[in-house]
Amino acid sequence: MEEELLKESETTHNGADSQKNTSEDSNEVDTLKQQLEEMKDKYMRLFAEFENYKRRTLKEKAEWFRTAAEDTMSALLPILDDFDRARKFSKENNDEAWNEGIELLYQKLYSTLKGKGLEQMESNGEVFDPEMHNAITEIPAPSEDLKGKVVDTVEKGYRLNDKIIRHPKVVVGK
Repeated sequence: MEEELLKESETTHNGADSQKNTSEDSNEVDTLKQQLEEMKDKYMRLFAEFENYKRRTLKEKAEWFRTAAEDTMSALLPILDDFDRARKFSKENNDEAWNEGIELLYQKLYSTLKGKGLEQMESNGEVFDPEMHNAITEIPAPSEDLKGKVVDTVEKGYRLNDKIIRHPKVVVGK
């Protein structure tokens, strides 16, 4: 009889243990599923952040390459100004050979710089814009339609790939 009671007690005890194990396993599975979801979420956020980083660095690199020559171009602008003055002087002195040589050198230099993205800004006759122009002085407008507009350009302005690297120095009509 003792043996029967012992067997009955073990059976009852094992049933409780199996229920206990099942609920513990279920809790452990739920915990693992939650951890897996958290890790997936972290992975997706990290992946998206890395993709944004790659895109941003590519954009910055492209911008850097696009404007890398800005310092060199800015240094060459006074030379272009000197060529303009030499062209004007040679035309005034009517020295045909000198005029032709200066013109060839100017065109070669300007076309090379233009091929690298440099472009001259036109400002005469345009409405004065303080964001685009550097006003040196104001004079009485020669005609009514030139009021508030650029009358003369003292120093040309230039853009490098749509970025202003030197603002034109202008005289404005009032």
